[in-house]
Amino acid sequence: MRTTIALLSFLLIGMSCKTEPKKAETSSKMEEVMAVHDEVMPKMGTISKLVARLKPMADTTDTGKNYMKAMQDLQAAHKSMMDWMQGFGSRFDSDEIMNGKELSAEKKVWLLEEEEKVNQLKEDINNSIAKAEELLAED
Repeated sequence: MRTTIALLSFLLIGMSCKTEPKKAETSSKMEEVMAVHDEVMPKMGTISKLVARLKPMADTTDTGKNYMKAMQDLQAAHKSMMDWMQGFGSRFDSDEIMNGKELSAEKKVWLLEEEEKVNQLKEDINNSIAKAEELLAED
């Protein structure tokens, strides 16, 4: 009987230890996703300023088309950020985002999807800014 109780106690302790890393893992993943968001969100102001600088130069001439394309890429990156934030906010509540609330199995899958999206978003934002700045530096 004591052996059975000891075995059950050992299993319960072992199972509780195994669930903590998963929660920490999920919480850590959420923190990673939010860190990418926090890194690129301040660049929305840069995007707006670059669009304002490109707009007067964007027209149907060959040179103007380059400015137009750069401006459109910036605007698309900005829209992608706004769309991503709206979609992310509809999938996760504030306790899950800010306080590490445990996610359901479905939401854990969603978080991996959102990680891919936000990393692509970061790349699109950084690339559109770099191309616009390079184009404007040529003036």
